Amino acid sequence: MSYSKKCDDNYDPPICSDLYHNQEQTPGFPSGDGDCAAPNCDCGKGVPCGFYMWNHSSTTVVNGQTFLEWFRDDYIFDYQGTSPLVSGMYFDDFWPKAPGHFPDSYPNMTEDIGLTPEEQTNIAKDYKRNMDVIYKEILSRGMFSWQQMWNGQKNFTGGNGCCTRPLIEKGPTCATKLRELCDSNSLAQTKAMMYAFSPGGCKGDPSKLSYPLQDIANFLLTRGPYAWLGHGWLGCSREYEVPEQINWDYGEPTGFCKETGANTGIFKREWTKATIEMDCNTWTPTIKMK
Repeated sequence: MSYSKKCDDNYDPPICSDLYHNQEQTPGFPSGDGDCAAPNCDCGKGVPCGFYMWNHSSTTVVNGQTFLEWFRDDYIFDYQGTSPLVSGMYFDDFWPKAPGHFPDSYPNMTEDIGLTPEEQTNIAKDYKRNMDVIYKEILSRGMFSWQQMWNGQKNFTGGNGCCTRPLIEKGPTCATKLRELCDSNSLAQTKAMMYAFSPGGCKGDPSKLSYPLQDIANFLLTRGPYAWLGHGWLGCSREYEVPEQINWDYGEPTGFCKETGANTGIFKREWTKATIEMDCNTWTPTIKMK
């Protein structure tokens, strides 16, 4: 018995596959997560369109390539992945170690896949091994992936979800966090930093930012050589606000940010084309262009 639909009945005869797949985030006819034109959805290869799973433990060699070689050379770094227009990547979802616990889980997904706990654990281990190869290749090509950027985790070794957050928040932690992140040895200075507009997380309204100027000021105060400011994933077909100040030319920082005095709660950093200041006492940012 299969809980997920195995066949696309819009074909005559129906196209079916015993490979596990579901309809999560999948085009459909006449409607789905992406709508197909009549008479049906055509994903090629004579299989139904669907959300399929890759077996990272596979040892099968096809056309002289292992799975990892195909995954790296033909799928990730194809003509799109090697385009000069691409400077980074986002890898959605992962293979979990524990039985079940899949991201974007689908009803009865574990039962339909039919893996033993040991098989799932092994695939998860091999997934991590394969992704370590991909992450190193990304860096060697002068790019970053979303998962390699730091969003405030302690002892960060890689791995980010889509619910990105601001690193500085209004309230009593503002000055404490700025003192921490302005330090020359902080992870903000030594990792590729990821910073989200407030309120962040996965449940906000991206068209209505809480504190855009505060976020921009705090980002400019704390960012290191490699950093990113923007939105996490908050849904498709949404309006994402982009403040005009994000496109201003601030030049380059001339040093690290510093507190203006002992426990003043006011932090300042000079850039070649701007002076950035944040008053944690009143949650007031100041951006002065030179």
